[in-house]
Amino acid sequence: MILLGLDIGTTSTIGILVEANGRVLATASRPVALSSPKPGWAEEDPAEWWGNACAIIHELLAEAGVRAADVAAIGATGMVPALLLLDAEGRLIRPSIQQSDGRTAAEVEEIRSATDEGAFVRRTGNGINQQLVAPKLRWLAKHEPENFARIATMFGSYDFIAWKLSGALSLERNWALEAGFLDLGTGALADDLVALGGRPGALPPLRDAHEIVGRVTPGAAAATGLAAGTPVVAGCADHVASAFVAGIARPGDLLIKFGGAGDILLATDAPRPDPRLFLDFHLVPGLFLPNGCMASSGAVLNWIVREWGGGLDHAALDARAEAVPPGAEGLLLLPYFLGEKTPLHDPHARGTLVGLGLHHGLGHVWRAALEAVCFGFRHHLEVLRELGQPVTRIIASDGGAQSALWMRIAAGVLGQPVQLLHGHPGSCLGAAYVAGMAVGAFPDWNEMGRFVRPARVVQPDPAWVARYDALYPLWRETYERLKPLYPKLAATV
Repeated sequence: MILLGLDIGTTSTIGILVEANGRVLATASRPVALSSPKPGWAEEDPAEWWGNACAIIHELLAEAGVRAADVAAIGATGMVPALLLLDAEGRLIRPSIQQSDGRTAAEVEEIRSATDEGAFVRRTGNGINQQLVAPKLRWLAKHEPENFARIATMFGSYDFIAWKLSGALSLERNWALEAGFLDLGTGALADDLVALGGRPGALPPLRDAHEIVGRVTPGAAAATGLAAGTPVVAGCADHVASAFVAGIARPGDLLIKFGGAGDILLATDAPRPDPRLFLDFHLVPGLFLPNGCMASSGAVLNWIVREWGGGLDHAALDARAEAVPPGAEGLLLLPYFLGEKTPLHDPHARGTLVGLGLHHGLGHVWRAALEAVCFGFRHHLEVLRELGQPVTRIIASDGGAQSALWMRIAAGVLGQPVQLLHGHPGSCLGAAYVAGMAVGAFPDWNEMGRFVRPARVVQPDPAWVARYDALYPLWRETYERLKPLYPKLAATV
């Protein structure tokens, strides 16, 4: 049985075509433009996502030599909770407002001042922060009232793709949860929570990730090359799909994702909401994923390469950093180049180098950046352990996991072995698996081993563990001491 998965990512759209027996038939991708027309804004054009999806599906079918009629089902995954708005005629009202958008500080404070945040966290699983959708809607009502008045439908990135494919409006549960509109106790949308954004009645029906929401329409078939009538599932959040693909399937399994942003997700058998973290449903029924997202991790490294690298690539800078001892000879870096999401929720935080001396070189800066991201992951582990959530296994994924040095640093900072993977193509595979569950391609949620296998385990170096145990409190203290300064600096811009 052949399955198709799409990943509507922040920087690219990715597609995969697989056989249910574990064979990957083809992959393809197209870049996506992220727009930031004003400080803190993050927007994208959903029409570009759909154009990419159409081109990618054609390419996948051609590359694999697969007939459209042989595709059993299609699913999409994407960033969450990106906000897309349609009018009553089904037209896009404006560009998406991305989950990383930072324009709503004032609206967040409005909601926080009028709400019992402790009760909100216990009820919704998430804190009152800029990740929520209600502050974005309040911002629109103030600054774009003509657009706000036109809203007939609001949903997410992969909900949009499912709609373009099938013509059916749906809302996957994790979008509703991270948006702050779902009551954990009832499992349903709550009118009073939706009303915090001032736009009740605009949400489509809730759907489970592997629920078939419709079938490919004749118009979508003509645009994509798929066969009309192909089942389309609701889809899932990209970080949830990535964790599932990585094998995060038992309580205590932890994923650290070394992408442009740094994601960390833990499988648990019960929700323990905390305002410092986000909460999602796992794809496996009965499990949850408390998780965090560092706004920039690999993005910091890309910035160093672009601005300071002088033509050196990541591997060459790794080689330089290999000659630098743990701790970069007294150099600490705070990786808050885009502010910080979890666990700080501080949009004013900024990237900072502390301890620079004339004895430092580019290799020291590079090593300090690698260490900083791992210190950020350790900060999340501290929060999880405070909540009584044990971490029994750590798995690393995404592009940064290819760096042998970075993985040794991760094992040293976290003080635990780090399991690497072979065959993890990303969230698109999770979308394909979800589609397969809808049409009986898999007997249960335990067959990801057909596609992704364990690779080597990186053991922590005891000397590095001791060094990082001494440095980590200083790294935390650096932010706490500079925290009052960052808003003052922002006010000078």
